[in-house]
Amino acid sequence: MTDTLSTATIDRADFGRGWEAWHREHEARRADPHGFLAITGLHWLTAAPQLIPGVPGAWSTGPEGPVVALTDDDVLTFDGEVLRGIHTFGEIPERGGLTVAYDGGVAEVAKRGGHDIVRPRRPDHPFLAAYDGTPVYAPHPQWRVPARFVEYATPRRTEVGAAVDGLTHVYESPGYVEFTLRGETHRLIAFEGYAPGELVVLFTDETSGRTTYAANRTVGVPAPDADGGTVIDFTRAVNLPCAYTDFATCPLPPAGNHLPIAVEAGEKTPLARVHATL
Repeated sequence: MTDTLSTATIDRADFGRGWEAWHREHEARRADPHGFLAITGLHWLTAAPQLIPGVPGAWSTGPEGPVVALTDDDVLTFDGEVLRGIHTFGEIPERGGLTVAYDGGVAEVAKRGGHDIVRPRRPDHPFLAAYDGTPVYAPHPQWRVPARFVEYATPRRTEVGAAVDGLTHVYESPGYVEFTLRGETHRLIAFEGYAPGELVVLFTDETSGRTTYAANRTVGVPAPDADGGTVIDFTRAVNLPCAYTDFATCPLPPAGNHLPIAVEAGEKTPLARVHATL
């Protein structure tokens, strides 16, 4: 396995232009009017009904999943239907969720770490309006490295911590990716990605807590070929929502997913974040 792709085989200008186009699209998704920069709170549902500021209804959860009790004056829609009275959403799978809409915003109803939650999102959230992008390292093709995916005989149950104290997440890891940087071979446990065959890696490195967000960064890995061959482009390492807001429940990297080198590529620590006390 070679150390890195030779810069002679990659036109740096073309590489930079491709990266710029990708990152513009990534920032646009991040700044969506109903994206995670628009989250105004994180509310943990219990059996006792609770009012959520700005969101119609009294919210609770039980054996049949999240429940909202609406008054005659409440207006809440789900899948284009206006909800009335008491509505039970049904059990929500782990890391699953749905969206309800109301005047002024939407609310995510989801399950994280075995707990049902509601997270309102408003396009007029001051943090979203003030967001001016995330600082990054200048993209360089030296950080796009060949890798090999090594598949486990059977997926391994992997429990990781979360950005919220006391919360854990459980994933099935199909294997790990192996690559060489600066003359040393490294391994990172991988999880299934967002598209079939793709992988995602959560990691920290020697920039974490210095120039990059301390808790985690994530990078997507293209679907490996028949021999396990793929690449890791660390210039596309990005922050998870917990880098921007206390209202996130992001997973932390698995034990061992710390790189003992400074990965000076990808996104840096955001310039501002939303704190739960605000």
